[in-house]
Amino acid sequence: MSLRTNPPWDDVQNYINGDWQSPSGDNGQDIVNPATGESISSVDFSSTEDINEAVSAGQDAFEHWRSTPVEERIQPLFEFKQLLEEHQDELAEVLVQEHGKTLAEANGELRRGIENVEVACGIPSMMQAGSLPNAAPEIDETAVRKPLGVFAAITPFNFPGMIPLWFLPYAVATGNAFILKPSEQDPVVAERLFELLDEAGFPDGIVQLIHGSVDTVNALLDHEGIEGASFVGSTPVARTIYERAAKNGKRVQAQGGAKNHIIVTETADLDFAAKKTISSACACGGERCLANDIAVVEEDVYEEFVDRVLQEAEAQTVGYGLDDETDIGALITPDHEDRVRDLIATGEDEGAELLLDGRDVEVSGYKNGNFLGPTVFGDVDPEMTIAQEEIFGPVLGLISVSDVEEAIDVLNRSDFGNAASLFTDSGADARKVRHEADVGNLGVNAGTAAPMAFFHFGGRKDSFFGDLHAQGEDMIHFYTDKTVYIERWPDN
Repeated sequence: MSLRTNPPWDDVQNYINGDWQSPSGDNGQDIVNPATGESISSVDFSSTEDINEAVSAGQDAFEHWRSTPVEERIQPLFEFKQLLEEHQDELAEVLVQEHGKTLAEANGELRRGIENVEVACGIPSMMQAGSLPNAAPEIDETAVRKPLGVFAAITPFNFPGMIPLWFLPYAVATGNAFILKPSEQDPVVAERLFELLDEAGFPDGIVQLIHGSVDTVNALLDHEGIEGASFVGSTPVARTIYERAAKNGKRVQAQGGAKNHIIVTETADLDFAAKKTISSACACGGERCLANDIAVVEEDVYEEFVDRVLQEAEAQTVGYGLDDETDIGALITPDHEDRVRDLIATGEDEGAELLLDGRDVEVSGYKNGNFLGPTVFGDVDPEMTIAQEEIFGPVLGLISVSDVEEAIDVLNRSDFGNAASLFTDSGADARKVRHEADVGNLGVNAGTAAPMAFFHFGGRKDSFFGDLHAQGEDMIHFYTDKTVYIERWPDN
């Protein structure tokens, strides 16, 4: 099959009960290539009737799927994994054209998504819950996991190929039905994923795709046929999603925003740390919740580290993501580009030293693209706006501290607790940060603390609402409930 990598593409469709159909709501929008400014497709939003149809189909399909032997349930996932690998290059091209990131970043994102499919194929052993013979006189007790029904996921624009796969494979492997509502800004790659899911052979109603905006999300959260919801996005929206879904008695996990820090100690390999710092802050245009956009550096090596960071930043090439030489692609929309520019201006106004200004970058041949070059601030105060707010652009702030103790204090004063990274050659410093840093993902001599799919994706404070995270074993707990059987079979 072909995934039609060359736009313009047909209008994006819903996938409901095994059929492709046009959303029937009143509103919609164009899908625009961020690098060219050209409309490449469009998406209409779903109506309440569309959502009701999808939920009803999911409920009907669930009744059979829940009783399907687990070995049979994972067979379409094996097929889906193979199809993803066969079509990864095509998917990556589609992703670049509707999102703006580079081709290498798109391929890396899809590879991470495939890892989650691989992990979910191990559900037969992951679902085992335990037993204890003779738990009491003549009584054996056994715990079993059971699927719950229809789940929904609302996913963001910044990883349209990976984040749906944080959830979908685990939901269906454990015996549930699943509805995806992707971002309306770049939903084409989600449609392509569902073309492959359709070919993989899932029963009608088990995997479904619904397009829409805020009204669609609210309808899913309020629908009595939805058992639980997963969300990834900004903190204000994550908090609202969590509150609304929980109020309606649903299971909910809501990953919010971030303000991640890199700590650089005086024993660090500064060349390596500088390279990884710029990569973390600027890759994917800075549009990722694991971007470390604040570097907290011990004062004895601060000036030297600044010099090396600037060398790395100035070497980055900004351009169209399909061009081989591009290191940093386009931002998702003109409005988002304007927001990042405003935050850069705020950094200047509040007294940070602008060491490298990426606002004047020009990309030949793409005058309508949403481009920003790497931007670096020095002498940032931890109380400045650019040190407190998530920027979601290729902007790095540098803070000088006296020691690791002060660095940890700067990190922990943040309202967010998504991730951090440490560069050091000191085991004692690494152990101290590991024990005291209040974050859910921590990298040591790793620029971006992205856990593999068989570990959960952490997050604390305003970066996460809920208690079961995406990926790994947490997903098994989220998508199932445990029943305990207490059995007595007396001899007489």
